[in-house]
Amino acid sequence: MPRFFLSTALHVGETVTLPGDVVRHLNVLRCRIGEEIVLFNGDGFSYHAVLNSLDKRAAEAEISSIRPSENESPLHITLIQAVSSGERMDFTLQKSVELGVNEIIPVESARSVVKLSGERAEKRVSRWQEIVISACEQSGRNTVPAVRPLLPFRRALQNLPDAEAKLLMGLNRSCRLNSLPPPRSVVFMIGPEGGWTEEEERLAQEAGFQAVSLGRRVLRTETAALAAIAAMQTLWGDF
Repeated sequence: MPRFFLSTALHVGETVTLPGDVVRHLNVLRCRIGEEIVLFNGDGFSYHAVLNSLDKRAAEAEISSIRPSENESPLHITLIQAVSSGERMDFTLQKSVELGVNEIIPVESARSVVKLSGERAEKRVSRWQEIVISACEQSGRNTVPAVRPLLPFRRALQNLPDAEAKLLMGLNRSCRLNSLPPPRSVVFMIGPEGGWTEEEERLAQEAGFQAVSLGRRVLRTETAALAAIAAMQTLWGDF
């Protein structure tokens, strides 16, 4: 059943006018009047609706029922991801949302290949949020993870969310995930293509982060993030 995100409040019995991008998608899917679709706005519920009208440029749907989300992991994961090159960053964010990440904080580290600031950074963050929404549409999630504004590494350490575990992908004084006590919430930091500098690792550990590793092989930044998230969901989440 097709799923679409709307950035407005939704209510049972309401007829909503669907935005242009949704109308275009409905036409690509060759949907017809009377078909059922699913709408969500990030509040944790799915809203089942029936198409009342549909043409090439406009569509309306009446919301018939509301259902709670039942596919969120009990493990709350905040991903602090050092900015990597375009497609790698997009891929990492898309797949991390599919794997259950709850919040994303992009950071600029010393070895980040891509440098963003000002309006360019704001546009990129908006683009990343669109990728997150698309991943929620595909994976059936009704809670949309927020992509926070891009921060320098040091500022990110000063504005950390509360969590029972703070983990850093690194090699210095690292341990294995399965040696840690099971947490209910995790802040997890992944470095850029060239990894964290020694100073960044030191600052993170001074801020309470424990370094973890995934075996002896060197992983690409996008591989490391997804492998670690999957491992955490297996150990402590809903895999």
